[in-house]
Amino acid sequence: MNDKRILYVSSEVVPYLAENEVSLHSYELPKMINEVGGQIRIFMPRYGNINERRHQLHEVIRLSGMNLVVNDMDMPLIIKVASIPKERIQVYFIDNDEYFKRKATFSDEEGVLYSDNDERAIFFAKGVVETVKKLNWVPDIIHVHGWMASLLPVYLKHYYKDEGIFGDTKIITSVYASDFEGMLDAELITKLAYDNLPQDAISKYKEPIFTNLMKATIDHSDAIIIASENLSVDLTKYIETSKKPFLPFTPKETFKETYLDFLKNKVQ
Repeated sequence: MNDKRILYVSSEVVPYLAENEVSLHSYELPKMINEVGGQIRIFMPRYGNINERRHQLHEVIRLSGMNLVVNDMDMPLIIKVASIPKERIQVYFIDNDEYFKRKATFSDEEGVLYSDNDERAIFFAKGVVETVKKLNWVPDIIHVHGWMASLLPVYLKHYYKDEGIFGDTKIITSVYASDFEGMLDAELITKLAYDNLPQDAISKYKEPIFTNLMKATIDHSDAIIIASENLSVDLTKYIETSKKPFLPFTPKETFKETYLDFLKNKVQ
């Protein structure tokens, strides 16, 4: 893995958010690759419940300042960066006051999903790609974690398909059991169509429930990792029959060796 460039794009990462399967994997895997000589970057949303002072986030002026169009609206992109203590790992935060200033991640105090989570996911996907382009840091592999990041493979395969710098980049998605109740805005498919994503690529978003989001992401990924032992039978079967290279659930004790082998031998 020496000098291999891997971009980790995640909904959640420790130490910036609470520990769960997604946030822990999104920290442990980059750390693992960093230790074996790989080059890594991490991207996540800058939710309002992340303490900027404690974690020493600061805005990167040279990367901020552009506007991203989401459903025919111009939304300013702000990029912030921090370093994970003791790890020499940089984390880039995609920020926008309209989408990420509120003091929670995905839902309000009553547990109700934010009505604009679909637009937040679109903004996050576009923000990651546009920032990577500005950094001129071309990843060999993009590894996606969490449903808020799940639109990235779809956008890379269609909206950004003519961007030459991603021509050889492979996309891995880790699929977790971290579900959400209900569904995202029913107009998500219309918002994706606004960006000229083909209908056959976005048909699963007609009913934007968690399972359908993940199935669409699997369709647009080059390889899959089953990251939860209790992943639903439906999603497990979908992965197993996808004809894509996939890594079955692997216990933490043996995951490092298995993951490195998967990257070297299955993600071509």
